[in-house]
Amino acid sequence: MKLYYWHYGVIVCSLATAVFHILCYPYFGWLDSIVLNGFGSLALLAAYFLPLPLFKRYRPAIYWTIVGYTLLTIVLWIIMGDKTFKFATTSALGYYAKAAEIFLLVFLGHDLPRYLPAKAGR
Repeated sequence: MKLYYWHYGVIVCSLATAVFHILCYPYFGWLDSIVLNGFGSLALLAAYFLPLPLFKRYRPAIYWTIVGYTLLTIVLWIIMGDKTFKFATTSALGYYAKAAEIFLLVFLGHDLPRYLPAKAGR
């Protein structure tokens, strides 16, 4: 896979999202869903960019999994997250993580035409 500028944005935003979620471990523990979300983000990032034959074959499915995973994370934070912004707390980390996830979706949008089904008759 040739890396374009938006792929670097995907890498940076995924790493930022993962770090923000993993930084919550002192408050919630390693097995909390917030912390595990960070490890899931790292795993999906690796699956999307590592040049292994298995991952190459399933790259469209991995792409849609990243998009769905990110959207699910945002929706669950809207429903259940702590939205009282206080600097240097886990609630502030939630806002930073959501900003990184929104930018991640924007960067992933550049790859969208590659993974849309082909139109019939063309």
